Amino acid sequence: MSKPLFSLEVFPPKRTAPIGTIYDTLDGLHGVDPAFISVTYGTGKQSDRTITARIANTIRTEYGIPAVAHLTAQYLDRDQTDEALDMFAQAKVAAVLALRGDRNPEREPAGVFMHASDLTRYIRQTHPEITVYGACYPECHPQSRDLDEDISWLKVKVDAGASHLISQLFYDNADYLRFLDKARAAGIDVPIEAGIMPVTNAASVRRMTGMCSSKVPERLATILDRWGDDPNTLKEAGIIYASEQIADLVARGVDGIHLYTMNHPGVTRRIWQNVQGLF
Repeated sequence: MSKPLFSLEVFPPKRTAPIGTIYDTLDGLHGVDPAFISVTYGTGKQSDRTITARIANTIRTEYGIPAVAHLTAQYLDRDQTDEALDMFAQAKVAAVLALRGDRNPEREPAGVFMHASDLTRYIRQTHPEITVYGACYPECHPQSRDLDEDISWLKVKVDAGASHLISQLFYDNADYLRFLDKARAAGIDVPIEAGIMPVTNAASVRRMTGMCSSKVPERLATILDRWGDDPNTLKEAGIIYASEQIADLVARGVDGIHLYTMNHPGVTRRIWQNVQGLF
């Protein structure tokens, strides 16, 4: 049996911070051995495209790690999409993670790529040299009626050309494994990495799970209640929780783990030290 993948996600510094602060995150990941690092993307401004491409190129050239660039669809027209893809090609990114992106009530969608599958199909048609990754929701996309409907749309995305999937965060492995069984039964046979977001802040966990319609299982809720006001202890408990999640998933034969670093290299490095023997 082949070993599972281990990959990471980082995000560009906040607009008020110098771009060079990404080096603090990347340098802090020294000793971690990911198959690739994905770089998130903003809502579609030209500066978002430039920064994501620049960081992806830095990861590849200065750290020797393949980079995957996120690209969000709904606020891009074709010219802007081509501009982003050309930037990513010049940065020699390994793949593009095609996403619809979060809705911004202050902006109107461009009306060209209304779904991630539309962007996926466009990339495959116009830039066949670029590998396309896609996202999936183990607990069902908030706008889908149920998990079966959501997986039917996921199959559309895969059929459009997504050759690798990365899941949204979840905190109950049973939810992910149930999703995985349904996805395979639906004929989705591409690699699916489990997205793990370590717990470091109680308010952040509750906000993110609310946005993703992801539940907080009783075991995690107890941890948040007990140490939510004690950041240092909560961080330690979160490292243990994520490490145990990963060990259980790897034991069950998952394709890979995609760790959301949240630009906390110390936490990422601690988790890697706990689980690196599994990869």
